[in-house]
Amino acid sequence: MPGRLAAFSRFNTRLSQASLWVAGLGLVAMTAIVFAQVFVRYVLNDSLLWVEPAAILLMAWFIFLGAAVGVHEAFHMGFDILVHFVPEKAGNGLRLISDLAVLVFSAAMVVYGWQLMAKTWGSSLPIIGLPGGFTYMPLFAGGVLMTLFTLEHVLKRLTGRQVDPAAPAAQDILQSEA
Repeated sequence: MPGRLAAFSRFNTRLSQASLWVAGLGLVAMTAIVFAQVFVRYVLNDSLLWVEPAAILLMAWFIFLGAAVGVHEAFHMGFDILVHFVPEKAGNGLRLISDLAVLVFSAAMVVYGWQLMAKTWGSSLPIIGLPGGFTYMPLFAGGVLMTLFTLEHVLKRLTGRQVDPAAPAAQDILQSEA
């Protein structure tokens, strides 16, 4: 089991890195096409009709891929201040409960993302002509990645392995607030 978990962890790390690169490239591409639209609109007094739907689609991709990377790196939002003030075992239990909640949420993203893709695949996105299901593909893909990454966290917690980066002590948190 430890060998399989280590292999799963390495796979997830590579997947997370690839997702981060794709999200970054999507952000750059969106910035470039929006800039092109501004240039064409205000300098050439014309308009590129495909820019808005393409930019929205790119934005959805980098948001959901970035969110998945945040889950993998344990940077996602959470109410973890309580974890710093309870005994370590209780803190680990609270983190496991949090991971299980994220796992349920991400699994719902997969299921409902798939359903939305399937229901809208027959329609067409205006101007760019892609099937309508492409709109919900980032939701589905982000859900799959979040599910994989959270499953890794849950398995690591259940086997006693480190998941979170070194967290500051409660006293350090309070002193930094003062």
